[in-house]
Amino acid sequence: MKTRIFLSLFAVVTWTATQLTAESDPVIETVKEAMDYYKEGDYAGAAASLDYASQMIRQKRGEGLSALLPEPLKGWSAEDASSQASGAAMFGGGTSAEREYMRDSASVTVRIMTDSPMLQGVAMMINNPMFAGADGGKLERINKQKALVKYDEGDRSGSINLMVAGTILITLEGDEVDLDDLRAYAEAIDYGAIAAQI
Repeated sequence: MKTRIFLSLFAVVTWTATQLTAESDPVIETVKEAMDYYKEGDYAGAAASLDYASQMIRQKRGEGLSALLPEPLKGWSAEDASSQASGAAMFGGGTSAEREYMRDSASVTVRIMTDSPMLQGVAMMINNPMFAGADGGKLERINKQKALVKYDEGDRSGSINLMVAGTILITLEGDEVDLDDLRAYAEAIDYGAIAAQI
């Protein structure tokens, strides 16, 4: 008798916890709404709800990427990280996070981007030495990652582009900055944690 009561109570608690989790998650609620529309034959409503849920998921992914941007190096300050997510209809789509770092007149922006078809062109440049050299870039390895480095000594400005796991682009852009500072920020990134986001 006690066992039956315990099992019944356990079932009720588990069901309640599941319902509360589902109801408190806007993504799950929106997907459920899409299913209801679909069952009713409202395919436009179902598609719109799924698009909305997909956008919320990309936003969550962007927030996750923001947390992986490096802390400011010694002597530098930083803005708060920001993230963006857009569907394929806007500029090819994608999810990105970025943060700006400052020291006196120098600035470095670190950006992480994924889920965009535009990344294929950059991947081709990084993986093919012929393309890299044609644009004034130089291929290097930074923390075992392939990197395309461009730097103008006269302007003290440049960029570093790295591909992680073939699907995530990390771009560092610097103004009035030494190349060593750009490299130092590239070395401060946790590439393993970023690859785990795939």
